[in-house]
Amino acid sequence: MMSEQWYFIDSGENNPSFNMAMDEVLLDWHSRGLLPPILRFYSWKPAALSLGHFQKTVGRIDVDKAKAIGVEIVRRPTGGLAVLHDKELTYSVVLSEKHDKMSPSIIEAYRVLSQGILEGYRYLGIQADLAIPNAPIGKSGTAVCFEESSWYELEIEGKKAAGSAQTRQKGVILQHGSIPMEMDIEQLYDLFTFPNEKVKNKAKHLFEQKAVTINQILGRQTSLEEVKDAFKKGFEKGLDIEFTSYQPNEQMLEEIKELMRTKYESEKYTFQR
Repeated sequence: MMSEQWYFIDSGENNPSFNMAMDEVLLDWHSRGLLPPILRFYSWKPAALSLGHFQKTVGRIDVDKAKAIGVEIVRRPTGGLAVLHDKELTYSVVLSEKHDKMSPSIIEAYRVLSQGILEGYRYLGIQADLAIPNAPIGKSGTAVCFEESSWYELEIEGKKAAGSAQTRQKGVILQHGSIPMEMDIEQLYDLFTFPNEKVKNKAKHLFEQKAVTINQILGRQTSLEEVKDAFKKGFEKGLDIEFTSYQPNEQMLEEIKELMRTKYESEKYTFQR
């Protein structure tokens, strides 16, 4: 039996507003039947802090510090908490809610799509597991995504290894997520506001016990190409699909630029909460 054909897009390094606008345009094009299901890989230049769609910034995010160290802030179309995107592979998946593999249950959809990430880690020689949280998600009061695992996110030896977020619009699921190769914890915690240094240092210490990266587990430096190759094969195996490479055409790029201008580059949208 033939594996299902999906499009694969490697859009490389782009600025934060481009990355979010492209995910949203892909969702729109898929909803109109212009594209089959899609897996997209991308990275960020400059580094960026992405905020969950409903996340509050006032009193939580140090916007001045972010500007001072050259980290841009962008608001995602998906939920969840803040993620610092720097030395990582970011993925997005776009497919119909009515797809044979999908479920009305958001948690079940996470489980299915996480199989691709799970197999990607295995191709790197890392044994990862799907998280089953003990406590309700979002009850820790943190603003930092990697401080707690959601249902069926990836854990290695009990530590969160990949963070994902999802939205459903126009009958389409968009799930995107961060697969860190390494992480600058000092920089990450400089981007949040704390009542004092003691609270900040305690939060950093707890974070180190809860999150882990590919390079930490392997004990060596990986290249982005090595990680891309592993996770592309991982998605093919985990979801039983085959990829056809796709390049955005001029019309798509124009729509992305327009959405960047009107939405993702707008401070009114980014700092609406």
